Amino acid sequence: MNNPITIGDQLIGKGYPPFIVAEMSGNHNQSLDRALEIVEAAAKAGANAVKLQTYTAETLTIDAKGEDFFIHDPGSLWKGQYLYDLYRQAYTPWEWHEAIFKRCRELGITAFSTPFDETAVDFLEGLNAPAYKIASFENIHLPLIRKAASTGKPIIISTGMATEVEVQEALDTAREAGCRDIILLKCTSTYPATPENTNLMTIPDMRERFQVHVGISDHTLSIGVSIAAVALGAVMIEKHLTTSRSEGGVDAAFSLEPDEMRRLVDEARRSWQALGTIHYGPVDEEKRSLRFRRSIYVVKDIKKGERFTKENIKIIRPGLGMHPRYYEGALEKTATCDIRKGTPLSPEHVGQG
Repeated sequence: MNNPITIGDQLIGKGYPPFIVAEMSGNHNQSLDRALEIVEAAAKAGANAVKLQTYTAETLTIDAKGEDFFIHDPGSLWKGQYLYDLYRQAYTPWEWHEAIFKRCRELGITAFSTPFDETAVDFLEGLNAPAYKIASFENIHLPLIRKAASTGKPIIISTGMATEVEVQEALDTAREAGCRDIILLKCTSTYPATPENTNLMTIPDMRERFQVHVGISDHTLSIGVSIAAVALGAVMIEKHLTTSRSEGGVDAAFSLEPDEMRRLVDEARRSWQALGTIHYGPVDEEKRSLRFRRSIYVVKDIKKGERFTKENIKIIRPGLGMHPRYYEGALEKTATCDIRKGTPLSPEHVGQG
């Protein structure tokens, strides 16, 4: 688990900045030009990768109009649609993939995808995809995981809805197929997700329980949850990206716009930098500030042999005198010499009492 994972030319893991993935999903609105605009927006924002979804309506479901295939959930963004019709609207045409991968290479950003069936893995292998993402809704599709893992590429598995047993089954399947580079993503499979249902404390538990790198697939409406995830050890952040929420798109309502993606990139890296190491005492940059702490000072002129009292010595700023821990001990002892007001008290000033 301590070894970093390489995707594209980026190292991912403990000790490396979080790997930021811009999820395109169906936000291209069936326009290749718009898909390429999303790639350009992701690269300009500083994301490390763009992720696609590789499926067709036929590889996900069947063209059926029965109740089983109709979205009734009143809280769903896609209420009132049949599954087949939704997936036809949202899918990324396979013939676009090569152009999108090419544009990513030109802009120095990694491209990879989520395959939704075994034929998609074969297709993506033809494009030399550097990694495979298993979506939350597919994390129980063990033949798909086995197929993706058998390529030897890194596997990223979203864990939305998965029980501990199901997560372990997915991991065992990937490992048995020969995959050793695995990242789990904490995910809440609601669209949008709420912070209250995100349960970020699962991230460190997942890392220790399953001995893998852990990130987050974040469907909340802002960037705060992702930033908090970095503080808890997330090595990857996946957020949906659109060029404009106002222009719509199947996932636009919970997607970031380009300026928000830029803030995510910047703040996630600041959060990672702030993790640092376990450290007590002043860091180098703080040492200049030590003088502005409190210390013991003489606040009235004192004659040699005179006792120190609460009236003639105080704990004040600056911090150039004796440490405040010695204040109680100095009281009622006597001065070894004359001391003027405003002098920092030193051990040489303090007699036996």
